[in-house]
Amino acid sequence: MEHNWAGNIEYRAREVARPRSVGALRELVADRDRVRALGSRHSFNDLADGPGTLVSLEELPDEIVVTGQQASVPAGVRYGVLAEFLQERRLALPNMASLPHISVAGAIATGTHGSGDGNGCLSTTVAGLELVTASGGLRTLWRGDPEFAGSVVALGALGVVTRVTLDVRPTFEVRQQVYVDVPWPEVIGDLAGVFASGYSVSVFTDWTGPVQVWVKSTAPVTLPFTPADGPVHMLPGESVAAVTEQGGVPGPWLDRLPHFRLGHKPSAGAELQSEYLVPRDSAEEALARMREMAPRIAPLLQITELRTVAADNLWLSPAGGRDVLGIHFTWKLDVPGVTGLLPDIEAALLPLGARPHWGKLFHTNEISKLYPRWPDFTELRTHHDPKAKFTNRYLDHLT
Repeated sequence: MEHNWAGNIEYRAREVARPRSVGALRELVADRDRVRALGSRHSFNDLADGPGTLVSLEELPDEIVVTGQQASVPAGVRYGVLAEFLQERRLALPNMASLPHISVAGAIATGTHGSGDGNGCLSTTVAGLELVTASGGLRTLWRGDPEFAGSVVALGALGVVTRVTLDVRPTFEVRQQVYVDVPWPEVIGDLAGVFASGYSVSVFTDWTGPVQVWVKSTAPVTLPFTPADGPVHMLPGESVAAVTEQGGVPGPWLDRLPHFRLGHKPSAGAELQSEYLVPRDSAEEALARMREMAPRIAPLLQITELRTVAADNLWLSPAGGRDVLGIHFTWKLDVPGVTGLLPDIEAALLPLGARPHWGKLFHTNEISKLYPRWPDFTELRTHHDPKAKFTNRYLDHLT
């Protein structure tokens, strides 16, 4: 049987298909009654699963085409592979997630993000989409089309994406400096200043002691904290060979913006993940509520990462309509313990306007209360997939 990356989800689909051409994919989708696209399997819930056919994009044509400041890429390409291709041509993506191992289509379908006050989620770089529809047709959407903002972060519910056109920019250098043993009051006392200090900033906390502040900047930055005297991993005991270069040494964007190197094991491996995106004006209250829950969170936790994401106009983006602070929990692989705690975390965060990351573990199904455009998205699904070919248990439970 097929499993997700963490091993906590066993896919129930009848078959996994690996078409080698868009034509073969179109025939397959037209022929099957239930289809879901399978990406890099980095979701921690059953978003990608379905009762029928899972379609892997790994064997579709892998040509990347650059035209001016845009790149047309296969949907299944991993960000790390795409980044190396662009860097060879002196080009860059505006931002990257913590892991370069994830696929482009999966990341944009779920609103996955990196960090930075001025950086939107990865989906905001999408300029165009090509996807196979329920009838087996081929549909193309471009930024500015009436349905575009509802079709980028779409959870695989509108079809199987085959290619994505992304905005790119000239290559640039980034330096990464890590500060250790930073007292929590010094972070929370200047939360806006800390996150404004670099191009991309992450704060790692276990909610009980000092924190680490990782600053990725395009120019030298000095914060009034203690810099690490060598490379560090955000998790005690994990190999520093897995993390990208630190120490403030300038280097290409693709070798600094992700936390982890493409050729190494991402994070700790045996884990679960949850994340909640909170409006920036509620960030301090949200963090205070999590600190109050520290005695319950810490025994289940590996680490929490705090990151900022700029607002966008995508209907189902967790950053849609507002700047947000992401509160990301990397849990121990304890499914009963984590799923038992999530309702209480959500009771503290959802009233503040938090939205869960689509690809992580969460408890609530009352999504329509969190997204003003949810009724419009439901209408879009009904129009393009009237027989619910692309639905699954995950989508059916959302109300």
